[in-house]
Amino acid sequence: MNAEELKRRTKQFGIRIVKLVEALPHNQTASIIGRQLLRCGTSVGANYRAVCRAKSRPDFIAKLGIVEEECDESLYWLEMLVETGQIKPALVANLTKEGEEILAIVVASVKTARVKNNPQSAIANPK
Repeated sequence: MNAEELKRRTKQFGIRIVKLVEALPHNQTASIIGRQLLRCGTSVGANYRAVCRAKSRPDFIAKLGIVEEECDESLYWLEMLVETGQIKPALVANLTKEGEEILAIVVASVKTARVKNNPQSAIANPK
């Protein structure tokens, strides 16, 4: 997957988050969790765009780390919505799967970038 494809996927993820939050029940719990989800879910794509403009490999790694954190947090808030009974699991199954796939891609990219940034660490710790 190239950078443009991942830009598109992360943006679509954010759009789907927006639509989900708009459709949540109108109660205090859903509202609070929804706001948290809206912030982190839409920042996945925004921060990935920043990754694409990184000025150096360490900057790239740092910015990818932010994308990783925001994506993982999005998955947490999706779980909270389901586990508190705000939404049915089936309604967010595909969105959760997409978030997990994006997270896996980002984690793999971080690992690859770290090895390329410090090849000696790969020799010392061949995991």
